[in-house]
Order: sequence, then structure tokens, then C-alpha cells
Amino acid sequence: MLKEQVVFEREKPFKIIYNGIVLPHKFIADFFVFDSIILEIKSAFQIHTENFRQTLNYLKASQVKLGIIINFGEDKLKFQRVICTY
Repeated sequence: MLKEQVVFEREKPFKIIYNGIVLPHKFIADFFVFDSIILEIKSAFQIHTENFRQTLNYLKASQVKLGIIINFGEDKLKFQRVICTY
């Protein structure tokens, strides 16, 4: 697949709706790929629980089911899939 074929948005904002009210704050995902995957990029010693929770919140706010956390901060590239079933 050529890079021109990868459809994505960088720093994609998502509205937060709580009890039917749109809150003034937005979640901003690092990348939104193929209109169906939230991709979060990290550079840390390891993927932390907070990274997982953040991505899960993005999934719930966006109604997207799949998120991927990629961490470049370890000896080898690490990734974690996050799946939301609502």
C-alpha cells in the first residue's frame, strides 16, 4: 500500500457528550486512520495504564471501536490494541 492510500487525520478532535450535553472540552486523538482507528503515539519507558485509559476515553467519545497505542520509547517498538464494545 502506498502512503498516498493511507487515509488519516492528524490531531483529530472529538466532542465529549455527557448526559446529552456537549462539553466545551474536546478529546484530540494523535491520528484518526481510515475513519475507523484511533492511533495514539507515545515515547515513554513503557505503555502506562493512563495511556490505555486515555485511548479508551477517545474510543467512547468517538464511537470508534478500535484504538492502537504505539510506543517508540522502549528498546523495541511496542503496541497495544484497545477495543471498545461500549
